Amino acid sequence: MEKTQRAWAVGTIGLAILSLTASTAAQPASSTTAGASPQAASAQTAQPPDQQTPSAPSSQRPEPSISPVNDRIFWTLPNYLTVENAERVPRLTVGGKFRLTAKDSLDPVEFPFAAIVAGIGQAQNSEPSYKQGLAGYTRRYATAFADNTVGNFMTEAVFPSLLHQDPRYFQIGKGGFLRRTGYALSRLLITRADSGLGQPNYSEVIGNMAAAELASVYHPVQDRSLSNTAGIFGTQLIWDGVANELKEFWPDIHRRLSRKKDKPQ
Repeated sequence: MEKTQRAWAVGTIGLAILSLTASTAAQPASSTTAGASPQAASAQTAQPPDQQTPSAPSSQRPEPSISPVNDRIFWTLPNYLTVENAERVPRLTVGGKFRLTAKDSLDPVEFPFAAIVAGIGQAQNSEPSYKQGLAGYTRRYATAFADNTVGNFMTEAVFPSLLHQDPRYFQIGKGGFLRRTGYALSRLLITRADSGLGQPNYSEVIGNMAAAELASVYHPVQDRSLSNTAGIFGTQLIWDGVANELKEFWPDIHRRLSRKKDKPQ
């Protein structure tokens, strides 16, 4: 069973890399859109009309109202893949998806986050084969960081590139609390294709499944079981659901806190 799981995980990643290489090579050279750079894809405020390049009629230009580059959730958590109040945005290229995911996964905040997760695991003595002490903590830290990074790349870069889906979160930004909460959770199952059309979020589901299977390669032998793999998959979905809620409501929280801060005493 263990060998089968490891072979499946390695085979999945190998197939993904081969398919990604083929799809990248097949892309036309003209596909270098504004979404290829982190600044364009993550969010710039529109330039004044007198500074815009007249490359196309205004009716055909994508809406530029994407969330600011440094709009970190609670001024801490990276937020590079959120689109705020925009229906049409520049399409992300394969390179753009990987660059944004790398920025998100290797952001300086991710390192202390992994340290906290490892500390909780150390206190709970999770995966007992790691034991205690500095050596045990180091293993737990590496595992926590790998789980987060692999999960991000599978769901935000590898499978969105293979399946031609947009990994960004498109905030609805209007409606009541329950409507917006339900919308954010529904994005785990519904997403946009690169074409802009809605479709099932295969990247989220298959990507997290692949990440959970891949985790069986570097987690302790005692934890390479179907139940543990299912647990990792479920945990990733829960975290992604929480992240969607934060992405949906953070702009509102930010504006409210900013008004309180600027209000005269």
